[in-house]
Amino acid sequence: MLWRRWIPALLLLAALAALSMPPTSEVSGKNSGARVVQVRASRYAFEPAVLRVRPGERVTLELVSADVVHGLYLDGYGLELEADPGQTAEVTFIASEPGVFRIRCSVTCGPMHPFMLGRLEVGEPKRAPRIAAAALLALAAGVVPLLKDEQHES
Repeated sequence: MLWRRWIPALLLLAALAALSMPPTSEVSGKNSGARVVQVRASRYAFEPAVLRVRPGERVTLELVSADVVHGLYLDGYGLELEADPGQTAEVTFIASEPGVFRIRCSVTCGPMHPFMLGRLEVGEPKRAPRIAAAALLALAAGVVPLLKDEQHES
């Protein structure tokens, strides 16, 4: 069973990969000096639903409507956008206030409209979940050889 010898090495590589990956749903930047975040609105969700930016970062929100007229209101910043189907609306702001802010659709778009929510997280990326995943994979890499030894002794 040659493949069993590779399991610990593969688990360690997976742990290293988990640590090197960028935080989930962190928005990517463009060359304008502002971080551009495209938010796709469709009944009844924003995609992505969670946006993460750093404090003091200049952010451009681009709202794209996929089906009907949608709005985007950012609590705490007082920003509002409205996009027609197939159209893009944008606004640029400085993420000056750290914390978590609700995003909601500001145009009634159907019966589930009140549940069309998202959030903006302004703060440093959280690495704890990735570190925990890497630690578990490294632990598993150390346990697998021990289990193999026990099987050979039986």
